[in-house]
Amino acid sequence: MTTTPDPAFAGRTYPAGPVHTVSAAKIAEFARATGATSPLHTDPDAARRAGHAGVLAPPTFLVSLAQATEAQYIEDPEAGIDFSRVVHGEETFTLHRPVVAGDQLVPTLTVEGVRAAGGHTMVTTRVDLADPTGAEVAAVRSMIVVRGD
Repeated sequence: MTTTPDPAFAGRTYPAGPVHTVSAAKIAEFARATGATSPLHTDPDAARRAGHAGVLAPPTFLVSLAQATEAQYIEDPEAGIDFSRVVHGEETFTLHRPVVAGDQLVPTLTVEGVRAAGGHTMVTTRVDLADPTGAEVAAVRSMIVVRGD
């Protein structure tokens, strides 16, 4: 394995991952862990009264699915990512519609950029999440810094 991320991975899109079904229990667990206290995240009746088909996921809920999807790239020995040298840079979320319990999401990973900066490497990825029909649901963009020597 190399110790420097390979810039040739920029622009690479990996095959879509398996369908992931969003569960009410995972939404409630995430809400508790992040201090999201709205009953829309834990009470199905409150969520329905607000017009949602199920409990509503907090906007950052998708981070765990995005990170699991990014593993395709991070764990690829040819990519040159030494995870012991990774520092999280930033994360952004684009929601095309609310995510609720019962949603089925299909993640697709794209490595958007790999660039050198001050002796380190900045890697930007995007995980697009669609429903099984291909309709966009959300996108999670991440930037990591792979520390140089």
